[in-house]
Amino acid sequence: MPGTLTLLVVPFENQSAAPGLEWISEAFPEVLSQRMASSQIYVISREDRSYAFDHSGIPQSVVPSRATIYGIAEQMGADYVVMGRYTFDGKTFTATAQLLDMRKLHLYPPVDSSGTLTSLIDLQTALAWQLLQQMPQHSAMPRDQFLKTLPPIRLDAFENYIRGTLATSYQQRIHYFHDALKLNPSYTLAMLQLGKTYFDNREYESASVWFSRVPRTDPVAGEATFLLGMSEFYRGNFDKAFAAFSYLSTRVPLTELFNNMGVTEARRGHRAQAVDYFSKAVNSDPNDADYHFNLAVALFKNGDSIGGARQLKDELQQRPTDGEAKTLLDMINHGIPPPMQATASATGNALLPAAQPRLPLERIKRNYDEASYRQLQMEIENFTEARLAKVDGPTHAAYHVQRGEQLIAQNLMADAESEFRQAIAAYPNDATAHAQLAMLLEKKGDVVNARSEAQTSIRLKPNVDALLVLARLDLKQNQVQSAAGDVDRALALEPANSAAQALKRDVASRQTGAQ
Repeated sequence: MPGTLTLLVVPFENQSAAPGLEWISEAFPEVLSQRMASSQIYVISREDRSYAFDHSGIPQSVVPSRATIYGIAEQMGADYVVMGRYTFDGKTFTATAQLLDMRKLHLYPPVDSSGTLTSLIDLQTALAWQLLQQMPQHSAMPRDQFLKTLPPIRLDAFENYIRGTLATSYQQRIHYFHDALKLNPSYTLAMLQLGKTYFDNREYESASVWFSRVPRTDPVAGEATFLLGMSEFYRGNFDKAFAAFSYLSTRVPLTELFNNMGVTEARRGHRAQAVDYFSKAVNSDPNDADYHFNLAVALFKNGDSIGGARQLKDELQQRPTDGEAKTLLDMINHGIPPPMQATASATGNALLPAAQPRLPLERIKRNYDEASYRQLQMEIENFTEARLAKVDGPTHAAYHVQRGEQLIAQNLMADAESEFRQAIAAYPNDATAHAQLAMLLEKKGDVVNARSEAQTSIRLKPNVDALLVLARLDLKQNQVQSAAGDVDRALALEPANSAAQALKRDVASRQTGAQ
């Protein structure tokens, strides 16, 4: 099994003479990236692509040549590139895409899709399926099933979202993202980008509002939570900032989160805790000068001048021109003690001794690189998958079920769903995997597929989880008698099951009310 493949999708060329369709050029990378990403395909983000284009001196409005695209893809370490074009004759919208294998320098035959302009998302999704069939280890999933398993995208809201990402002015971005959210209030990508627009304009209160609205189970929740922490930090709400960074660190253990937790702890006056977090950051990434600097400040404040000096010397080896580090090291070398904590006067104002030296502040990290962490995680998972390919189906499936249950505990529902689907692919007769998938689909509101998975699970092996899914679905559809039968079967398997007992009371209450 190959390792993770890196995919770059570039904007498609607009060959249509029809006005107002220029935004669709950027819409292709957005949709194809969402549709083609998987545990084996890492898709380069729009931000990273834009950064590479900017540093190559290529304006976003210019369609680069194939040679230029190849050069950028090579710099970015892409294994495959998707490029294409589209046209509209007033009635039919047609898109053509090609896949470039960077390793073999092979351009695959073009694939195309056409239909009405209003079916743009479906056309792009169909292209994604065709492109995936050309890639190694492609999915054997039928086209119709592939289309059904993907989340729908509302076209009018999507257009506003794309126009917002392309807008160059602050007011335009605000306008388009707000319009996207008016059309689709649960559009998390628009929430994130609207929050980022406010954040970049230093409107941290408004930014916090939108970042906090992104559900923690959403794929973009990591970045939203990080920026929520940053927004609250800049507002001086250090308790809320710490809570955001701390929660995120349980999902994505990035070094910058340990650092920022240390900074917020320092601002809250928790000196010992700050030392602990900065120590974690230094141990995780000893090559980052800021982590050494922050640990030095924290150690000095905590009375450990020797430890602080050691960290500053390490920091200055990496960044010899750091004036703040030199000043602090001079203070330590001259025996100047750390400043006393502020004390309150009778009037409530904080007073500091007149001669007290001013210490530099610990440095917050603004960058959030979840993508690199996810890419490394994908590599590890692919290595594990290659090892599991040598074991029997039930053992293979059991690993993915256990991994899925762990991800549910971390609130990572999309990742958990992927694990359960991999378990079923490895061993279709795993009743637990079908039951777990049924519960996730039920939470997503996918009633039809949740019922189907629950019924499959019960057919393989009667179990409480699947029976309760059916009971809850029946109850929502006012099929009270059927729900009662499902609950009774569940209690026959596990009489002490609290969830089944509670649902039985709900069913009884509904039966009483119907009389």
